[in-house]
Amino acid sequence: MAQATVLFQAGRYAEAEAEARAVAAARSRSRDDPYAPLALSMAALATAAQGRHAEALAGYDALLPVFGRIFGAEHPQTLKLRSDRAQTLSALTRHAECEAECAAVARAATRGTGPDMPLIAAAASNGLIYALNAQGRHPEAEALAREALAAHRVSDRFALVLRIGLARSLNGQARYKEALAEAECADELSRSLSEERRRPETGAVELAVASALLGLGRDAEARTRAAVAHDACLAAFGPDHHRTAEARALLDRIDRA
Repeated sequence: MAQATVLFQAGRYAEAEAEARAVAAARSRSRDDPYAPLALSMAALATAAQGRHAEALAGYDALLPVFGRIFGAEHPQTLKLRSDRAQTLSALTRHAECEAECAAVARAATRGTGPDMPLIAAAASNGLIYALNAQGRHPEAEALAREALAAHRVSDRFALVLRIGLARSLNGQARYKEALAEAECADELSRSLSEERRRPETGAVELAVASALLGLGRDAEARTRAAVAHDACLAAFGPDHHRTAEARALLDRIDRA
């Protein structure tokens, strides 16, 4: 499991998936062994990172009752699985389902205790902000992002994703100058993080910047940033990942403008 985690953090998702599945196979004899389902959850996460979102969701769906039985309904591991699953729902454009599940996970994490709960709540809040933006409910997403940023005063990966979500919400409201300023703050924060920490958000800052530039009529600059986002996502996640597809769609939109 440690080796699978190292591979995942290095962006070697196919190798991480293979290593996690090997662990699960080696530990599959005991019905109550926690390592097999934990390994399969890592495999699902690595599968999603390669753009195989439907396959990842099927994996999460199969694991949910197993995690509930072994760990308990509101254990941090179960809540993390639900959060990861919810964000896979959004990758499959099932945004209303993602919204409902992220809200439920955030409530449960807020009720819970232990060092992992604030991180789980932050991840669920990020998923909720993304789902609200995807449904065109940008003022709600903005309010939630600002509230979460006010409560989360650490300059870490979660602050980065919250700032990206805020920039998305501002772009959605055609407040392009504010969106560009927020995206540039996110870019500065991203550069301060280690490559391992910022890798899951590959391309996201550039997409927010490109969308704002396009809204401001700076089409050539927008296309440059969108192309950078697309190439980075293609290299990191492959052609089928939802963010690669988002970058391709933005490039097409710019080219039609």
